[in-house]
Amino acid sequence: MSDYVLKTQDVAIHYGGVKAVDGVALTLERGQIRGLIGPNGAGKSTVIDAITGRRRLTRGRVELAGEDVSALGVVERRRRGLSRSFQRTSVFGRMPVRKQVELASHKMGTTDSEADADEVLRELALDRLGDVIASDLGYGEQRRLDLALALVGRPTVLLLDEPMAGLSVQESHDLAKHLQALTNRRNVSVLLVEHDMDVVFGISDEITVFELGRVIAAGRPAEVRADPRVREAYLGSAA
Repeated sequence: MSDYVLKTQDVAIHYGGVKAVDGVALTLERGQIRGLIGPNGAGKSTVIDAITGRRRLTRGRVELAGEDVSALGVVERRRRGLSRSFQRTSVFGRMPVRKQVELASHKMGTTDSEADADEVLRELALDRLGDVIASDLGYGEQRRLDLALALVGRPTVLLLDEPMAGLSVQESHDLAKHLQALTNRRNVSVLLVEHDMDVVFGISDEITVFELGRVIAAGRPAEVRADPRVREAYLGSAA
């Protein structure tokens, strides 16, 4: 059995002569937050697509809790505990908050979808908004609802693609606190793609840096921030 809840080995996605992702190896321990950073087009979202089964691998392997899931589809991987969110929220604007969380839980085959929804909404401070139509929520609340939909069924691994996109500085930090607390309470592991460097370096246990589809650095936040190649390729003077 693998020591990692998630592991990729030599993952590559090529489109003809274009190497969108090439030879990526990642590991994720239970309860860990790993930030993924890099310039636009570096391959971060493509890696998430590869891990969740939305992109077919050119080569490589994806393991979840020691099981090779490389040949499984999106739904099969989700049922094995691999969940994700997208850059754009996936909430249903005309549906009440609680109802859509319950439906998402039911679709996952949760034994008690009502209890599952109660727990998720409470953890994300959405429990008092259960009867509110999603389109009437503030954008920050919609982002939290998006996270709630990804958390139903108690996934073990959560892949988040720009969860703070469009949020104010305060909303970003509030969501980051929720996320950090969730990893502790639920013992869930997180891969976080995010452009807000304050958030990434503030809550990540480890950070992986991409450039042109390849990993150029990985390590603790302080190590990555001090890496000369990372500073040159991405962080620049902001480091």
